[in-house]
Amino acid sequence: MDLSLALVALVVSVITIITSQRIFINKKILDKIINRSSHKVIATRSGGFAVFSTIFLISIYYYISGNTIYDYSVLVPIGLLFSIGLYDDVFNVDFKLKFIFQIIAAKIIIDNGLIVDNFHGLFGIFEINRLLAQLITIFIIAAIINAMNFIDGIDGLAISIFSLFLILFEMFSLNATGLENLTTIMLFALIPLYFFNFKKSKKVFLGDSGSLMIGGITSIYVLNILSNDYIIKEDFDLNKIIFVFSVLFYPILDITRITIKRLIEKKSPFEADNNHIHHILLSYLKDHYKVVVSLLLSTLMVIVFVQLLFN
Repeated sequence: MDLSLALVALVVSVITIITSQRIFINKKILDKIINRSSHKVIATRSGGFAVFSTIFLISIYYYISGNTIYDYSVLVPIGLLFSIGLYDDVFNVDFKLKFIFQIIAAKIIIDNGLIVDNFHGLFGIFEINRLLAQLITIFIIAAIINAMNFIDGIDGLAISIFSLFLILFEMFSLNATGLENLTTIMLFALIPLYFFNFKKSKKVFLGDSGSLMIGGITSIYVLNILSNDYIIKEDFDLNKIIFVFSVLFYPILDITRITIKRLIEKKSPFEADNNHIHHILLSYLKDHYKVVVSLLLSTLMVIVFVQLLFN
């Protein structure tokens, strides 16, 4: 880990979080308190703006300096998802428009060379044809983006699940991933957000700009895992698709459950409500941090179980 990069990300993140929050409050762009809100105080959805600004500013600095610390092309689909999310945070857009932009971002990611064209023997399937591979990849990207968006319902949950995923992504890789610097920037840019997320007043939420952005980043990392370049350490090696399901256990479980439930009830899968697993847990545990810790521990238990089962 590049400690200087980590420190810069931490400092820039604090500055951008404070600055963006002041701008949002001055412009009266606040998160409205409604029946399904998990907060009762003033809050802004400026966290995503701050985190993306941190990534962008650091990337611009290194790019101008002539240093390539990761593949900067990922900023295009991430920036697109961030932009439509920010527009939604400010103006409230229809889910159909967001979904269209998710498909566009997915196609950009595919055109950058990230595509699921091999099932690595799952169900006896290996390589698949290009058209089917593109359709499956678009579905996977959109599903991951929305899964991360769906779990952004209580303080600290989405950023904790995302941070754990980033750590596991690097930890299980046999070789340098090529994304370790982006991982460092993301992890340390998110740390100050915990303080502002759990504050008792003037809270800062990720917002759709943040949840769509981290969903996009998660999908890029997942496609890297499923590529031939990512090699899982021998002691932990198993089918890559099963590996992805284990490290993203909660987002996959939640989106699968809530989508089936809403379709059975003849509702739109994108209709917001308080029926997610984390909302149900919150009604019992009462504290946001207890729910977050419970779901993090559950994810780690699933990973250990899968490793014991297949290794």
